[in-house]
Amino acid sequence: MHDRTDLPSTPEQHVYRLLVRMAGATPDDLAKQAGVSPAEAEARLEALHRKGLATAGPVFHALPADVALGDTLLREQRALESARQMVASLSDEYRTNTRRRNPDHLVEIVVGAAALRERLREMQDSARDEILWFCRANPIAMQGPENTEETSALERGVRYRAIYERELLEKPGELDSIVEAMKLGELSRTLPALPVRLAIADRSLAICPLVPDAARGVGEPTAALIRPSELLDALVALFESYWVRATPLLPDGSEEEPDKLLLSLFVAGLPDKSIATQLGVSRRTVQRRLDRLMEAAGVDTRAGLAFQAARRGWL
Repeated sequence: MHDRTDLPSTPEQHVYRLLVRMAGATPDDLAKQAGVSPAEAEARLEALHRKGLATAGPVFHALPADVALGDTLLREQRALESARQMVASLSDEYRTNTRRRNPDHLVEIVVGAAALRERLREMQDSARDEILWFCRANPIAMQGPENTEETSALERGVRYRAIYERELLEKPGELDSIVEAMKLGELSRTLPALPVRLAIADRSLAICPLVPDAARGVGEPTAALIRPSELLDALVALFESYWVRATPLLPDGSEEEPDKLLLSLFVAGLPDKSIATQLGVSRRTVQRRLDRLMEAAGVDTRAGLAFQAARRGWL
């Protein structure tokens, strides 16, 4: 019986693509194409077989991915949709009862950009352990470079984990601000899109804007300040589910590791032109640096570079 509970890892995806192009292969054949040992190639092929993506050996053949992974993707989509619906339902319920607000109330409504900025600053100033942050491309209360509270919080030992929408990385000044935060200790990742704006402090307090982007510009922005509850637990779980699938961002390190940021942006899916703009170099320079990374990885394709970056732990 196939094990279809997990999606293929990045190395397994690379092997699957090779298997499709080769129209069938033994572990030895695949090892030569992938630049890995026969034992590792066999392990990847067996993993694909268990997940319904390949026939059994000794000669493995690729099977349709949509058939093998359709049920898994559907279950994940339903789980995420269920979490979003619960957040919306609970938020609506609390908003209808704001007349009963008191210091112990689980949800408080914050109205206005200035009030929201102040609450975000208070949240960071009082944090002791960790801040979790969804950073969408169009902030409604505070631009990244304006968040000076993060620097002081990082300096006193508060851990920051932030996920940035890819579009945000291309906005002037944002990547520089993110890199500075990473150098101070922020753990940063990126995804093409995020479901909500969100900030969580010490898993005991969250701020989540309630007005969708489509309604921006109509009245003051409104957010829910959420204290310990099942709603807060759901938001923490939502963050963690996105964190595991996000692409890490890393600042450049020593002279021996000068291209970590470029590699991060490349794996995150930014085009060469955007990478060049953000790094302040020419597009040709980006291409040359990627060519050097491909040479160091022993591959001749960009897909191979992404695979080797994951396999070798470069990100």
